[in-house]
Amino acid sequence: MSKKLLAAAGLAALLSGSALAQDAPVELRFAHWVPPQHPLHVTGMTEWIDSIKEASGGSITITLYPAQQLGQAGDHYDMARDGIADIAFVNPGYQPGRFPIIAAGELPFLVSNATGGSAALDAWYREYAEEEMADVKVCLVHFHSPGTFHSRQPIKVPADVNGMNVRPAHATMAAFVSALGGQNFQVSAPESRDALERGVADAISFPWNSILIFGIEDVATYHLDLPLYATTFAWAMNKARYEGMSEGQRKVIDDHCTSEWAERVATGWANDEDSGREKLIAMEGHEAYAPTDEEIALWREAAAPLKDSWVQAVTGAGHDAEAVFQGLVDKLEEHDAAY
Repeated sequence: MSKKLLAAAGLAALLSGSALAQDAPVELRFAHWVPPQHPLHVTGMTEWIDSIKEASGGSITITLYPAQQLGQAGDHYDMARDGIADIAFVNPGYQPGRFPIIAAGELPFLVSNATGGSAALDAWYREYAEEEMADVKVCLVHFHSPGTFHSRQPIKVPADVNGMNVRPAHATMAAFVSALGGQNFQVSAPESRDALERGVADAISFPWNSILIFGIEDVATYHLDLPLYATTFAWAMNKARYEGMSEGQRKVIDDHCTSEWAERVATGWANDEDSGREKLIAMEGHEAYAPTDEEIALWREAAAPLKDSWVQAVTGAGHDAEAVFQGLVDKLEEHDAAY
């Protein structure tokens, strides 16, 4: 690029930043339910917020409200819809049946990693988000790293879940627990420590380092060393707040609501979660069990009916379920994130 073109580009960027800086200031509340020391808060969300402030010339500022300060974890979608929060971190699986399409991402033996997996999930879901989450502006969606069962007593094969009280990660894992003969104890992630400490729950489905983040390592000392499932998340924005911004400010938001940003915000959390595996295995009193190929086949067989249930739900919502599912698989393969 010539010096004249570089100078022109620099001047355009400067003028654009100046114009944005002259926009009416916008202050947004971003609600989530994980603790403030959580890597998603510390890295992903904070980096995203800082980038938006810089790109908007300081005219958009966003304040984080962690740890359910503005409402319970399961209410965050409706909080964004109703303007209780301007942006909210949503686990769609906390509301069974409400968001059947994105629930495909919850199916076991689907996702190998949360980095490329998040870019894939986001690119795939954009075709369906405006219909399935029509009450809000879906900014981006992503995964956490594959999780597994962590328990008070060993879980090695599907039959071991029979008779256990389990805190499931989402609706799909709840259905899995029920199919295996277990009982579900439905609480959000922030409430799960109390459930396990009081003995109300015998096991939890969680990614690895979340056991440490939520302080559950003293009670969940057995770990199934198998990347069993993942959880989907959405960053939802109140439509009126978005539409009330200037054109330039909306562009800044749109530039931060992309598949690239979905992967970016998920990466720090994914790296942190994956590090938890070695930490827990090394801790005194902890035991990780790596199932044999034959035992993995048992887990796969036990999980197979979950897809059938998902197909029925998505078909009932008026979609070609197999085509929808294959679209997700294709994106995961494209991003080297298929199981």
